[in-house]
Amino acid sequence: MSVDGDLSASLILRRGGLARVGLERIALIEAIGSLGSISAAAKQLGLSYKGAWDGVQALNNLFDAPLVVASAGGRTGGAATVTPRGLAVIRAFREVEREIGAALSRLEAGLAASDPGADQGLGDLFWSLGLRTSARNALRGTVAAIEDGAVTARVTIDLGDAVEIVSIITRRSRDELGLTVGKPAIALIKSSFVVLAGEDSVEDGANRLIGTVVDREDGREVSEVSLSLSAGKTLVATVPASATPPAVGHRAVATIAPSNVILAVE
Repeated sequence: MSVDGDLSASLILRRGGLARVGLERIALIEAIGSLGSISAAAKQLGLSYKGAWDGVQALNNLFDAPLVVASAGGRTGGAATVTPRGLAVIRAFREVEREIGAALSRLEAGLAASDPGADQGLGDLFWSLGLRTSARNALRGTVAAIEDGAVTARVTIDLGDAVEIVSIITRRSRDELGLTVGKPAIALIKSSFVVLAGEDSVEDGANRLIGTVVDREDGREVSEVSLSLSAGKTLVATVPASATPPAVGHRAVATIAPSNVILAVE
């Protein structure tokens, strides 16, 4: 429960344990729609440009169609437009948020009546249900194919626009997730598992995704590089500074071992 002892009416929609959409990101989309710029929206909401840009890309990755479409400009203020899909998400969120207030009031009364002698109260258990992941990339798609082996299964996820990513998981995991062809799934990939190379590079058995570098943040030891794929998806890689990461605007190939792609379902 909150530190004040009262349930908050702020809504976070979750699917499969993944944080889907929260009030902060809905406010970001609304601000972009009003101001027509990610940088202007970030300034209005007290966010860094990178924080706002990352929020937009995370939402675009998780939905079946982009919520925000941005043109070149970056921190200098390129134009950005909220798509019809984005407007629909805003409307749905606000409608659910209005309804959830009354439900939370009723829920609070029930939580307050939990057994005070228990090791963990019902309220604490309720707030422990949320699960977050450290994986930098969460790409939503549809199961396109499953090839079963003796112990493992090779699962192909269609991300849209003929972009696919393969994951190798155990058959038991495949069964527990209930994966079948045509079912939605989310591919979770740590940024350190993404290797960037030139377009001519070849790595047998690895996923090979081609895109354009749209953002790069350099640190002393590593650089974070964002690669724009088709279908409105973005892939983030953490690259050692000594490897000379590709510059913004350059094409690059991201390779990912199938064993490093974790699957989640909604």
